[in-house]
Amino acid sequence: MWKKMIFMLMLVGVFVGALVAVKNKQIKAGMAIQGKFAPPPPAVTTVVVRGQTWQPVLTSVGSLRAVNGVTVSTDLPGVISQINFESGASVKKGHLLVTLDTKQEEAHLLSVEARRDLAKLTLERNRDLVSKKAISSSEFDTSESQFREAAAVVDESKALIARKHITAPFDGELGIRKVNVGQYLNVGDMIVPLQSLDPVYVEFSLPQQHLPVLIVGKKLRISASGVEGEFIDGAITAIDSKVDDSTRSVMVQGIVRNEARKLRPGMFVNVEVLLPESKGVIAIPTPSISFSLHGDSVFVLTDSKDGKLGKIVTERRVKLGPARGDQVSIISGLNPGDEVVTSAPFKLRRDLAV
Repeated sequence: MWKKMIFMLMLVGVFVGALVAVKNKQIKAGMAIQGKFAPPPPAVTTVVVRGQTWQPVLTSVGSLRAVNGVTVSTDLPGVISQINFESGASVKKGHLLVTLDTKQEEAHLLSVEARRDLAKLTLERNRDLVSKKAISSSEFDTSESQFREAAAVVDESKALIARKHITAPFDGELGIRKVNVGQYLNVGDMIVPLQSLDPVYVEFSLPQQHLPVLIVGKKLRISASGVEGEFIDGAITAIDSKVDDSTRSVMVQGIVRNEARKLRPGMFVNVEVLLPESKGVIAIPTPSISFSLHGDSVFVLTDSKDGKLGKIVTERRVKLGPARGDQVSIISGLNPGDEVVTSAPFKLRRDLAV
C-alpha cells in the first residue's frame, strides 16, 4: 500500500518537473524572440531648405483715426425746428443737417433791412443835392456812412440766421444722432458724429532703434480682426518729432485706402512696415525648432554611416533671425539643401533611425 502511494507521488513529481521544464523552455524562447524584435522607426515629416526672397517687416499694433472726424455741434443756442438727416447716412459737404428756430432773427432782419433801404434812399437823394451844392459834403458823407452801417447790420443778421442752419463741414458718414425736434441746444451740444472713411489714418509706435529705416512714403500694410480679405496697403505720412521718454518709442502715422468702408476710426489693427527685400534667406517652419536654455536646435535628416539604419536624424544648433507668420529665418546652422524635420522634434534624439 505504502509502496504504491510512494510510487504515485514519484510519478506526479516527475510529471510536474517535466511540465515546469517545458514551460521554462517556452518562456526563454519567447524572451529570445522578443529580444530580437525592434520597434519600427518613427515616421517624420521634413522640408528641404531652399534660399528664398524674404520680405522683412517691422510689426506693431496701431489704431485707426479719420482724416477728418468731428462731432457736429452748434455755436449758438436755440430750439431744433428741423432735422434733415438719418443716422448712418453718407453726406456731402454743405448738406443741411439741422435747422434751429430763427423766427426772432428773421423779424429782426426785416427791421434792419427797412433801415438800410431808408438809408439808401437818403444817400441817393443827398448825392443829387450835393452835386447841386444844396448840401455840404460832410452831410453827404454822413448819409453814406449811415447807409454802410445799416447794410453791415443786415449782413450780420443774415450771418446769424445762416449759423442756425447747421451743415456738414466735409464729405463723410454720419453716426447716430443725439438730438430730437423741439430739443433746446446749448452752445457746444452734440448733434451727430461725422467721419470721413476713405482714406483713414493709422497711428502706431515703434522702438527708437528703428528710426533710421522710417521715412515718409515707406510702404506699410494693415490687417484687422473682423475684416476679411488680404492686407490693406498704405504708406507712412508722418513721423513724430519726439521719442516718448517713458517707452523710448516713436509715434508713426500712415494712411490707407478704405474704399469698401470696412475700416472704422477707433479700430485696433496689426501694422507691418515693409523693409527692403532680402534674397537667399533660409527659413523653416517654427514647429521645427527645439527651444532650450542652452540654445535653439533643429533635427536634420541624413544617411547612417554604415547604411544599415537607412535615414537618421542629427541635431544642429541654429541662430534664429526675424520671423514672418509661421516661418522663422535662420542666420546660421543650416545650408540650402538640408532636409529638416518639421514634426515633433521633442520626440527625437541624436542618431535615431526614422
